[in-house]
Amino acid sequence: MSLTVWCQERLTVMCAGAGIFAVALVFSPGATMAKDVFPFPVTTRTLDNGLSVVMVPFDSPGLVAYYTIVRAGSRNEPEPGHSGFAHFFEHMMFRGTERYSGDAFNAVYRKLGSDPNAYTSDDVTVYHALVPKDGLEQAIDVESDRFMHLKYSESDFKQESKAVLGEYNKNNSDPENRLYEKSRATAYTTHTYRHTTMGFIEDIEKMPDEYQYSLQFFSRYYTPGNCVVLIVGDFDANATMALMKKYYGPWKAPNNPAPVPAEPEQTATRSAKITWDNATLPYVCVSFKIPAFDTKSKDSASLDLLSSLLFDETSPLYQELVIRDQKVEELSVYAPFRRDPGLFMVFAKVKDPAQLDTVRERIYQTAEAAAKTPVDAKRLADVKSNVKYSFAMSLSTARSVAGNLTTFIGLTGNPSLINDMYRRYDEVKPEDLMKAAGSYLTRARSTEVTLTGGGTQ
Repeated sequence: MSLTVWCQERLTVMCAGAGIFAVALVFSPGATMAKDVFPFPVTTRTLDNGLSVVMVPFDSPGLVAYYTIVRAGSRNEPEPGHSGFAHFFEHMMFRGTERYSGDAFNAVYRKLGSDPNAYTSDDVTVYHALVPKDGLEQAIDVESDRFMHLKYSESDFKQESKAVLGEYNKNNSDPENRLYEKSRATAYTTHTYRHTTMGFIEDIEKMPDEYQYSLQFFSRYYTPGNCVVLIVGDFDANATMALMKKYYGPWKAPNNPAPVPAEPEQTATRSAKITWDNATLPYVCVSFKIPAFDTKSKDSASLDLLSSLLFDETSPLYQELVIRDQKVEELSVYAPFRRDPGLFMVFAKVKDPAQLDTVRERIYQTAEAAAKTPVDAKRLADVKSNVKYSFAMSLSTARSVAGNLTTFIGLTGNPSLINDMYRRYDEVKPEDLMKAAGSYLTRARSTEVTLTGGGTQ
């Protein structure tokens, strides 16, 4: 299932100094940790103003990946009527400052042969670029400037908010995105995961009148204590940290995040139906509430493994519904790690509307069987191996290393937990999978949404 609009997460140095850092953390996987899957030394330093700087030396001669991770996404939009602002700022951060207008900002990167970009997810907003080694100071200059001195007029704000509305309307012309949006809005009653990264349509429509609120949002979350700068590639650590102190040191902004409301425990199945205006094959999405990402227990690793074991292309259910019986055109699962309790979502594009109930029931039956029957040990070992070595093989460029670390920094703020997570995968046994399925993949924790075509919603 294509959910690129809503699911923009990217799967995913040693330095010295005195007096300018509050905290220093170094972990260097290798000789002492044979099972560590992340093989590069990582240093985290924290400036006096609270800005964390994570540095990873990587063999990419002449190239440096420069990422700024704002640990605020659509999760951090708790006030009613104000969803969509994290994604909105992904747009506004390219508007410029007094020193560098939007055009001047882009011109700096063009001269560097770079194309800066950004994405927003439920938990983070990430700004990223790949720059030449000799252009790193220029990147640090313009990036620190826009984070400290972003400037936009009310007219700029109105113009960009209308562009965001156009983006929403374009994206929601896809029934799969509408199904995803409705599934979240039905599964949650209180937590901000109820809305997608784009936000609720009614909030986007009135966004042009929310200029003052936008300034408040920026002051809340675009602060040094809520941001992490990640630098991966070919750079000198001491010289880079001197630049970070020079350019980011004056940034003085206190943290003032709004509290995120907790979701009440779900105790019964929730459901909704969508009638799509145009012709389409029917869809069903069954979602289960799962716990927040955690490397201390085996739950997150177990549920991630279950997503592959139960619903990917090698699973018995896929072979039954898609290959053998041909009742389903597409079967997929989306169960991302989240800072707060999230969703384990199973999607099916069904060929015959009369089979919707049958397919939905097979999804439930598959989850229930997983709680009672241990998975074949060899298949579990194969899936574990694939998870581990697919990750290891993805660490091929400075950008891919940065992208993978960004996931864990966004979730926890601590890059070292990437290795803790992969240790949990190693530890998962068949009984852990049964326990996780029995605890979380249950009807009482489920939300089912169907979409059928040919009528008026």
